Amino acid sequence: MSTSAPTRKHTVVIIGGGTGGAAVAARLRRNQPQLDIAVIEPSSTHDYQPAWTLVGGGAYQAKDTRRALHDCLPTGVRHIAQRVQRLLPDERQVELDDGARIVYDYLVVAAGIQINWNAIDGLADALGKNGVTSNYRYDLAPYTWELVQQFQGGTAIFTQPAGAVKCPGAPQKALYLSADHFRRHGIKSASLQFRSACPTVFGIPFYAQALDKVMDSYAADTHYGNALVQVRGEEKIAVFESTVDGQTVREEVAYDLLHVVPPQSAPDFIRLSPLADANGWLEIDKHTLRHPRYPNIFGLGDCTSTPNSKTAAAIKSQAPVLAGNLLSALRGAGNVESYDGYAACPLTTSRGKVLLAEFTYGGTITPSFPVDPRVPRRFYWWLKRSFLPWFYWNILIKGRGLPVTHKTREFPAGAPSVQP
Repeated sequence: MSTSAPTRKHTVVIIGGGTGGAAVAARLRRNQPQLDIAVIEPSSTHDYQPAWTLVGGGAYQAKDTRRALHDCLPTGVRHIAQRVQRLLPDERQVELDDGARIVYDYLVVAAGIQINWNAIDGLADALGKNGVTSNYRYDLAPYTWELVQQFQGGTAIFTQPAGAVKCPGAPQKALYLSADHFRRHGIKSASLQFRSACPTVFGIPFYAQALDKVMDSYAADTHYGNALVQVRGEEKIAVFESTVDGQTVREEVAYDLLHVVPPQSAPDFIRLSPLADANGWLEIDKHTLRHPRYPNIFGLGDCTSTPNSKTAAAIKSQAPVLAGNLLSALRGAGNVESYDGYAACPLTTSRGKVLLAEFTYGGTITPSFPVDPRVPRRFYWWLKRSFLPWFYWNILIKGRGLPVTHKTREFPAGAPSVQP
């Protein structure tokens, strides 16, 4: 890398123009309208990804999830349409794909998560045909709905990898919406399988008890500790590996519909940088969202080490904390805000009902409403389908805020009766 590469300096550089980057940029500009901010984002569009599951279930249009990026960033923020090649925190620089370097006083890393499509042998070539799909891509979510509508019986498999994924409830939501459609259309010969490399249906037992009942209501066959390792699209064969008595067992399963969620990680430029923790995520303090070794670097969203579910709802709580602490740092003061680990997962159990799982660090149950959150409700469907998209486009990424409504609440130990 030539040291003569062109450079440009900004007070605040934000990597990522997605939910976290747009929300923080807007909050900073609202508080300091003249603040010099640049956003590094290779895409010219911005997606409301939480609705892609609904697209795959026929309840939303893909085109309504996408807007031009320039409409989602505040006026006066410079958009640098490049990919990041390297992070150079000791030099306070970001190196771009074209060799240019951007110098910063403060860096905000909101780069999202990297979906590793090639981590499963044969998957990349199989996607979009031969019954193989994924709601984790804008162009494939409509294909999911096509497959669901065309399905006349057979085996429908829905997978989940080990480790952190974007919206950890999305893999099972694809199953629920598909199963609900099959039930409504009298398709009785559907063999539903949920094959997850995780040990349970959901990481928090309080909600897992209820979700096990949802799985049972659809007669879904659950296989935990099952990792998808290969897809042979033309044969319509999915290959899974599991560990039994210390031995790796390989199983070939024929499918008619295969919905895949690939393994995910922090982007490579973070994983291979001095800013990463031992697992490759951007290392930040889980409360202040500030890097422990580089105090002029902050992070939020899916690329970070915070031990919470990677959801847009988490960013809703993280953005005001990060912006508050960064603005305080600009004034030469210390941290003033603290993130409690809040995340939410609206689990679409059918077309018309949602189980709204809300929680903070340690799996503490913190619903926004004083009713049992393990019960799927029609009101939450309206929240998911109508209110949250409006909130996202008009409040969250515009740097506005609503009062905090989640709080710790107590509920009976046994899961209630569940009607998805």
